[in-house]
Amino acid sequence: MKITSTSCICPVLVCLCFVQRCYGTAHHSSIKVTRNQTKHIEGETEVHHRPKRGWVWNQFFVLEEHMGPDPQYVGKLHSNSDKGDGSVKYILTGEGAGTIFIIDDTTGDIHSTKSLDREQKTHYVLHAQAIDRRTNKPLEPESEFIIKVQDINDNAPKFTDGPYIVTVPEMSDMGTSVLQVTATDADDPTYGNSARVVYSILQGQPYFSVDPKTGVIRTALHNMDREAREHYSVVIQAKDMAGQVGGLSGSTTVNITLTDVNDNPPRFPQKHYQLYVPESAQVGSAVGKIKANDADTGSNADMTYSIVNGDGIGIFSISTDKETREGILSLKKPLNYEKKKSYTLNIEGANTHLDFRFSHLGPFKDATMLKIIVGDVDEPPLFSMPSYIMEVYENAKIGTVVGTVLAQDPDSANSLVRYFIDYNGEDDRFFNIDAHTGTIKTTQVLDREETPWYNITVAASEKDNPGLLSHVTVGIRVLDVNDNPPQLAREYDIVVCENSKPGQVIHTISATDKDDFANGPRFNFFLDEHLSINPNFTLKDNEDNTASILTRRRRFSRTIQDVYYLPIMISDGGIPSLTSSSTLTIRVCACERDGRVRTCRAEAFLSSAGLSTGALIAILLCVVILLAIVVLFITLRRSKKEPLIISEEDVRENVVTYDDEGGGEEDTEAFDITALRNPSAAEELKYRRDIRPEVKLTPRHQTLSTLESIDVQEFIKQRLAEADLDPSVPPYDSLQTYAYEGQRSEAGSVSSLDSATTQSDQDYHYLGDWGPEFKKLAELYGEIESERTT
Repeated sequence: MKITSTSCICPVLVCLCFVQRCYGTAHHSSIKVTRNQTKHIEGETEVHHRPKRGWVWNQFFVLEEHMGPDPQYVGKLHSNSDKGDGSVKYILTGEGAGTIFIIDDTTGDIHSTKSLDREQKTHYVLHAQAIDRRTNKPLEPESEFIIKVQDINDNAPKFTDGPYIVTVPEMSDMGTSVLQVTATDADDPTYGNSARVVYSILQGQPYFSVDPKTGVIRTALHNMDREAREHYSVVIQAKDMAGQVGGLSGSTTVNITLTDVNDNPPRFPQKHYQLYVPESAQVGSAVGKIKANDADTGSNADMTYSIVNGDGIGIFSISTDKETREGILSLKKPLNYEKKKSYTLNIEGANTHLDFRFSHLGPFKDATMLKIIVGDVDEPPLFSMPSYIMEVYENAKIGTVVGTVLAQDPDSANSLVRYFIDYNGEDDRFFNIDAHTGTIKTTQVLDREETPWYNITVAASEKDNPGLLSHVTVGIRVLDVNDNPPQLAREYDIVVCENSKPGQVIHTISATDKDDFANGPRFNFFLDEHLSINPNFTLKDNEDNTASILTRRRRFSRTIQDVYYLPIMISDGGIPSLTSSSTLTIRVCACERDGRVRTCRAEAFLSSAGLSTGALIAILLCVVILLAIVVLFITLRRSKKEPLIISEEDVRENVVTYDDEGGGEEDTEAFDITALRNPSAAEELKYRRDIRPEVKLTPRHQTLSTLESIDVQEFIKQRLAEADLDPSVPPYDSLQTYAYEGQRSEAGSVSSLDSATTQSDQDYHYLGDWGPEFKKLAELYGEIESERTT
């Protein structure tokens, strides 16, 4: 309740407030504050006194939401120094001082000038001080006090998260928890019952209930059926003051939806259905639909359809459309009104997702009977076969019968049928058909090697109703006759090596035949018997449709003949057999030892070594220039004359230098080379040409007869002794050179001179085994051998 001076919260406080109003101070819970006091008297020294307690006061309370016309009295401040003569001035500072709270500076009374809200601010901290009005000096030290805003029940509970949307499965047990709601109250929960909330249900009974303390909403009935009612709107109320009269309340709405469970089996609306299907319906097409209803939704309403019985179980099939949950009836086999006019099917629809908690509600499937009436229609002619395969030999005469097709009117009228070829391509122009009998004949001569197979389309229509057509495919296979002789499989490039041996396989050939395998292989290879035997090559039939080319003789030469021709004959295995002739071209080539072809051109030695014509010309020019330089140098040397002794006055020992080149073996004037070849071949003694001796040495002539039996070392010793005893030699050391070749070798000369004019029966084939370094030598001697043999 409101009191002009302050708000009391209990009977004791009421009494204290009464005392406060009588005495003007808040003595009910006062605190004495002391301070040090010092007085100064004129003409006296400073005296220190014991501190005295100062003015007494306590915290104050003020009611929130005050709506009176006058400011609300809060309390009174009083100092012990205040004698009531107005000399003390009270000052108030801090939160709200001067705006919300004002103070009478003479009496110390504090008033609140505005309505306060505890939910915005619960208390205010202020400072008070008493000063001397005349001197403005503080009489007391500044002290702090608190003004608390006292709560009243001015806030209703609120649901901050509402409204709510929640689901709960149908057929749930009673007491199943649905949702917990919570309301908040802004009032002080520590003071009274202003924030104590109690929950109750205003709307939604008897289906749901709420716990008054926790706010938990639960189902209140057994087996709530979604198919009966799906949505519920429940209103929940929260009231403070523990639900007492006068408390404030707030409410929220909870929208509850029952979710589906599979508690309903599928049901056909009817137990008997009837369906009309014309006999012209195409196989595989849908001819009808059927649907069973299920009160459930989603996957709980999924079902499959099946044919469980009936005489049409092999003629029709049923599938399930997952989107519409319908059974689609399709045709498996063609219908014929003339043979069967109706069918009966027993169709069953069953749920695919079962919930065993509700199995007691019965089987979750249903069945119905479907009667199908076949409708009679005027049908096109029907061929006796879905397709035809016929055969005819190639090269057959024009007008040869290939085969016959047959079509009949399936209707009871049995109308006459006419045939014709549906000309869609060039293949159809080779045949025609009899319009009445359906006989197919050739119109051109056929060639199997050009076109082995023909596909034509034959159409049939009723004579009375040409618009009704039926078509059938006719495949015509062209049979083979032996009208193509065998030919070589390809153009062969056959090479024979110069160093080939007799009986060596140089190539393998094969043949092809345009005819079918019955008139083609096996092939026979042979040489023409009317020709003479080929001395160079022969042919061997490998009896596997191939033949080998073999050499008859040893060694071939490109220089003599670089190309050979071998006529061959090939026959096939047809009846009668056909034979063809071909000529093989065989080139002679130079090969490596391992058989690899090196070159097949008959060319000069240097050219075979890989030198071009320009390179050969350059080499020849270089050789000519070198020869010219050598001749010029020799000429200049011969024309130059120098003395053997550099100076006649120089009597020192010197080595005589002869700067003179010989003219080779053909130069017989400068030197006599007979003695150089063999001392025994010398006919007469030759003296040194620089000094001709005047005395003839008899011992020297005597020794010539014994040179043949003297050793080379002994020969040199004799010459040395002769030089030492010869008075005609120069008076200084000289160098004498004796080019003694020695006795003739029993093997004869190794020189190649004059060897080209001699005939030899030696076999040079072993040169081919000496390695790559002797390849050219082996080829040269091999060519000479071949030429001599030829």
